[in-house]
Amino acid sequence: MFLAFKDPRTPALARVIIIIAVAYAVSPIDLIPDFIPFFGQLDDLLIVPALIVLAIRFIPPDVYASCRREAWRHLSSGERIRTPAAAVAAVCFSLVWLGLVAWIVSLIL
Repeated sequence: MFLAFKDPRTPALARVIIIIAVAYAVSPIDLIPDFIPFFGQLDDLLIVPALIVLAIRFIPPDVYASCRREAWRHLSSGERIRTPAAAVAAVCFSLVWLGLVAWIVSLIL
């Protein structure tokens, strides 16, 4: 999806759907809260893939094919596709964990 999002031939509607899919996947706010057994995770398992399928339908076939080829080329060479979102997410998760550890240490001391 990242490669299709970067491609200038990808329509704006497909880009918006990709943004919505990523935002919903990483958002702590869900339609059904995750603490509800079974149904909490079910919405993530249904909504995110549905948004991805919808985005793929709006991406032109030639763009989709070239992005798939590029993704397979990256996978087969062992090269990682570096995304800004991955770096931001890693920093955010690291800060949350460090904050949690600092909070626990402050409770103990």
